[in-house]
Amino acid sequence: MPESWYDAVVVGAGFGGLATALELAQRGARVALCEALNYPGGCASTFRRDGYAFEAGATLCSGLAEEQLFGQWVRRHGLDVTVDWIDPLVELRTPSLRLSVYRDRERFLEQLCRLPGAPVQSVRRFFALQRQVADALWTLFDDPALLPPLDARALLRHAARVPRYVPLLRWVGRPLGAVLERLGLLNFTPLRTYLDGLCQITIQCSAAEAETPFALAAMDYYWRGTGHVRGGIGRLAEALVQAITRCGGEVLLANRVKALAPEAGGWRVETRRGVLRARSVAANVLPRGMLRLLGQAPEQLPRLAELAGRVEEGWGAAMLYRVAQAPEGVLAKACHLELVQDETAPLVEGNHLFVSISGEADTGRAPPSQRTLTISTHVPLRRLASQSSEEQALYVSRIQERMREGLVRLAPEWSQDVRHELTASPRTFERFTRREAGAVGGVPRRAGFHHYRELGPRPVRPGLWLVGDSVFPGQSTLAAALGGVRSAAQIAARR
Repeated sequence: MPESWYDAVVVGAGFGGLATALELAQRGARVALCEALNYPGGCASTFRRDGYAFEAGATLCSGLAEEQLFGQWVRRHGLDVTVDWIDPLVELRTPSLRLSVYRDRERFLEQLCRLPGAPVQSVRRFFALQRQVADALWTLFDDPALLPPLDARALLRHAARVPRYVPLLRWVGRPLGAVLERLGLLNFTPLRTYLDGLCQITIQCSAAEAETPFALAAMDYYWRGTGHVRGGIGRLAEALVQAITRCGGEVLLANRVKALAPEAGGWRVETRRGVLRARSVAANVLPRGMLRLLGQAPEQLPRLAELAGRVEEGWGAAMLYRVAQAPEGVLAKACHLELVQDETAPLVEGNHLFVSISGEADTGRAPPSQRTLTISTHVPLRRLASQSSEEQALYVSRIQERMREGLVRLAPEWSQDVRHELTASPRTFERFTRREAGAVGGVPRRAGFHHYRELGPRPVRPGLWLVGDSVFPGQSTLAAALGGVRSAAQIAARR
């Protein structure tokens, strides 16, 4: 590969990197996107093993409605992506509860209010507050121009919306548990379990400790253009690669970036295939990964080191990837289950499972009568960090055995005829995605004012940007992509 100058080089084809590259290419920039693997998507990819295709992580995807980011890209670029608007989106199962999350919010709420002992008035007051907050904040996701940094036009638009923001102020810096306590809902176990599970998979902590505005907004996740990408989320990633190429960008798969170094006029990017030069670089990596690429110690970049510490308060994932015979009578469409074995215990380490199951229309993922299952649970990074390699292997193995027990107990129809199984650990994610310690999911949004200090993209160094789930808004495929769009706007403004 000859040395040549680009307006920007993007490191990593996770959704933060894909969005950054596409937005820059749309704006006419000369862009190269480098990815270490031979397929895009990062932690939200679809990979092939042993003749089957699995989702790397158990997940749904939001932002797919026509007016939202992914929906807009599908129309604008003619992406070859089909969305199945499954209903229900998820079924929550515990030893004492079955709760379906329907596309119709009111239908879901009525189901919740019909449960024995439900404090109906308090539940409805809570969801009225939740919708008020979500309606105020999701507008920012639907229109990335409203996300920081703000120009004069965006400031004027926000000024007109101040009355919608006022109800949020009393809850800033306070945990969602305080809202539940105020409304007398702490002891309504079905709601608390639902909220704990939803907060764990979206903002990466329990409801009791979650920053309230973030949590109330995240609760709308299921009702904001959320669906199943037919063939796997990797289909969307592959379609974005094609869009980048059609817009004039270069996508260099199987081309790991080894180092970054500043030089006159921009940055030197050392890759597996050679050297690239760019005026700007956006890296879809973890904060520790950025330090590694720069060859710098944490104390040399304290802001990055602080962010790395917050990531390390989060999670890795223990995984089961299965192929099972489809049970008789099961719906043809893809489905998603959320399983909680013990509602009184933390929803981690195999106690809480999120399960994504392919549908008949997901052709090529398994033989016609079979389905692929991706099953995940959260594993605390701090606990892993305190263990030797041998201790980690035993610890994860025990978690995976608990996961199998949970599947037999709460999803027996998918446990009776298992044809194939693979396992994965945080070490697996570290190996394939090059994410230090196998961290996934981004920074836990536990209650505190520190979340509001950096709501917009800021360069790590002049011309060098961090994108992905470690930076605001982060924490989901859509959020990582939105952060990439805003970073691209800043890079383009400096061309």
